[in-house]
Amino acid sequence: MSRYRGPRLRIIRKLGILPGLTTKITNRNFPPGQHGPSKASKKNATSDYGIRLQEKQKLRFNYGISEKQLFLYVKEARRLRGPTGTILLQLLEMRLENIVYRLGFAPTIPAARQFVTHGHICVNGKKLNIPSFQCKPNDIISIRPNNQSTEVAKKYVEVSTFTNLPNHIELDKEKLVGKVKAIVSREEVNLNINDLLIIEFYSRK
Repeated sequence: MSRYRGPRLRIIRKLGILPGLTTKITNRNFPPGQHGPSKASKKNATSDYGIRLQEKQKLRFNYGISEKQLFLYVKEARRLRGPTGTILLQLLEMRLENIVYRLGFAPTIPAARQFVTHGHICVNGKKLNIPSFQCKPNDIISIRPNNQSTEVAKKYVEVSTFTNLPNHIELDKEKLVGKVKAIVSREEVNLNINDLLIIEFYSRK
C-alpha cells in the first residue's frame, strides 16, 4: 500500500493522537463515518485482530511508512538482539526524517521528509536527501547554508511543540545544529502505542 495522502483528521479520529502525522486537532470524539456518533457508539467491541491492526496502523501512519516498509523493519527488529518491539520503535525513531522532526526543524514527519528530500539537510557536513537514513550516535544534523531553508527551520524551532528535547538528541538553536547523542530509549518515544501487539500482528508472517 502506498503512502497515505488523504485527510489526516480522519486518521486522528479513527486511531487517536498521532503527533508525527499532523498538528491539527479535532473536536469530534467519535470515529469517522457517514452515520455519525449514534451509529459509531453502537458498533460491536473490536476483535483481538482489530486491536492489533489498529496498533499497527498507528505506527504506520505516525511515521508515514508503507506496509512493505514496516514489515521490513519488523524483520530487521527480529534479527537484532533485544526486545523486538523496542528495537522496532528505535529503528523508526532513528530515521533521519524523524530526527529532523524531533529537533523541531519541521512541524510534522511528512514536513520533515520533504525538508530532507529537497536537500536542505546535512549529516556530518554532507548533504543527504534520504529520509530513511539510519542516524547513529555522534551524527551531526545541520541545515544547509542557504537563506530559505535556514529561515524556515528557524521559524519552526521557535514555535516547536517540544519544550524539552528527548535525551538522545541535543540542539544548538543559534546555529541550527543538532547532535544525536545516543540511541533513543523506549521511554522517549513520543507515541502512545503497544509495540507487543504489533509484533503479535506480524507473528505469522
